[in-house]
Amino acid sequence: MELAHSLLLNEEIYSQLGEPQKAEFIFEWLRFLEKLLPATSRADIREKQNKLIEQLTSLLTSSPGPPTRQLIAKNLAIIYSSGDTFSVHQTIDKCNELIRSKDDSPSYLPTKLAAVVCLGYLYKKLGRILGNSFVDTIGNVLKAMKNAESQGRYEIMLSLQNILKGLGVAAVPCHRDIYKAARSCLTDRSMAVRCAAAKCLLELQSEATFMWSTELDSVVTLCFKSFEGSSYDVQIAVSKLLGGVLVSAVTSKQGTASAKQNVRRISFEEALELLGTGFLRGSSGFLRASGDILKGTSSVSRDVRVGITQAYVVFISTLGGPWLERNFSALLSHLLDLVSQSHPKTVQSQMDVICSRRCISFILRATIGGLLGEKAQIATAKEICQAIWKLKKVVDAAMSDSNVETRVGTTDVIGSQHMLICALEELGNLMHGLGTTAAPVLQDSSAGNEWHLFLCKYMQMSVAP
Repeated sequence: MELAHSLLLNEEIYSQLGEPQKAEFIFEWLRFLEKLLPATSRADIREKQNKLIEQLTSLLTSSPGPPTRQLIAKNLAIIYSSGDTFSVHQTIDKCNELIRSKDDSPSYLPTKLAAVVCLGYLYKKLGRILGNSFVDTIGNVLKAMKNAESQGRYEIMLSLQNILKGLGVAAVPCHRDIYKAARSCLTDRSMAVRCAAAKCLLELQSEATFMWSTELDSVVTLCFKSFEGSSYDVQIAVSKLLGGVLVSAVTSKQGTASAKQNVRRISFEEALELLGTGFLRGSSGFLRASGDILKGTSSVSRDVRVGITQAYVVFISTLGGPWLERNFSALLSHLLDLVSQSHPKTVQSQMDVICSRRCISFILRATIGGLLGEKAQIATAKEICQAIWKLKKVVDAAMSDSNVETRVGTTDVIGSQHMLICALEELGNLMHGLGTTAAPVLQDSSAGNEWHLFLCKYMQMSVAP
C-alpha cells in the first residue's frame, strides 16, 4: 500500500491490480491524500490540480462506497479551496448531471450518492464563492429526493446541511423548500434519515427566522412526532433541534429580522409550557388527547418523554448558568407540577410514575449539577427546601386533620408525594456534592426549627457511605 502514498494516483500500478485490490488501493490513496493536501503548498496543488480533479471526478462513476465517497468529496473541496476555482463549476455541473440521470438501477445508486455528497462538501468549503449556482443545485437535489430510497434521503439531508452551513444567510431563497423537504424526513421510517433531517433543520433554523416564529408550533409538534418509536440517536438529534429552536424563540431580537417579517418572541414560561404540553400529552393533538383522557386510554410513549427530557436539558444548558440562576424558581415549579396530581397522565400507572420521576430528576441533576457554581447551588438548595416545606405541610394536613370536610384528598397527597420524591432526590444530590459547604442551608431559619432537624438527618443519610 506504500505505492498509493503519492499526490497523484499511480495509474500504472492501479491498472495491474485485480478488482478487490483496486478498491483497497483507491481507498488508501484517498486517505493519504486527505492528510497530504493540507500540508502541500498552494503552488504544488495548482501545478497538478487538473490531473487531480480528473482522477477524483472519474472515481465518482466507479460506484464508491460510503467511506470512499466521503473521502472523494473532502479531497475535491480541499483542492478547490487551496488551489484555483476556475473549474469548480464544471465539477458541480458534472455532479448535477449524475444526479439528474434517469438510471434507477441499484448499481448506479452509489454514483448518485457520491455526487450528492460531493456537492455538499464543495458548498460547505467554498460557500458564497460559488455564486448563485446553489439555487439550481438545491432544486436538483430536492427533486432527486422525491424518488430516493432511505439511503438517498439520508445523504441528501446531510448534503443540504453542509450547503446551508457554507452559504449561511445567502441561502434564504431556498429555505422554505429545504424546510418542506426536511419536515417529511423528520418522521421518516428510517432512524438514520430522522437524525440527518434533525441536523439539517438545526442548521437551517440559525438563519431561517420563520422556524422559531411563525412556524414554531408546527416545528415543536413535528419534533414530538419524531420522538415516537425513536432510537437514542434520534432522541439526541431531535432534542438538539427542539431545544435550539426554543432558545432562538426566547432570545431573539426584533432588530435582527427583516422589517417585513412579524417575528414572534415567546417568554421563558411559554417555552416551558410548550415542552410541558408534549411531556403530558405526547405527539397527539389537543382534541385527540382530551378524548383519550375522558376514555382513560391515553398513554404517552416513554420515547417521547425521554426525548422531551433531553430537549429540556438542551434548552436550559444553551441559555446558560446565569440565566438558570435567575429563573430557577419558575423552572422548579414547572417541573414539579409535571408529576402533580393535576396531570394524571404522568401518574396513571406505575411505569408512568417511574418514567416521569426519573425524567424530572434527570433534568434537575443535569442542569443544576452541570451549570451552577457552589454559591448558586447553595441558593438553589434553599429554594428546594422551601418547596419541600410547602409540600410537606400539604401532606401533614392530609394525614393529621380528622375533619372529613376540610381534609385534603388522597389524590392530592399522592401527587405531592411524587413531587416530594423528585425534590428530595435533587436536594440529596446537592448536599452530597456540597459537603460541608452546605452549612448556610442548615443555618437558614426561614423554614422553622423542625425543618432544620429533618434536613440534618437527611443530609446525614445522603452523605453516608
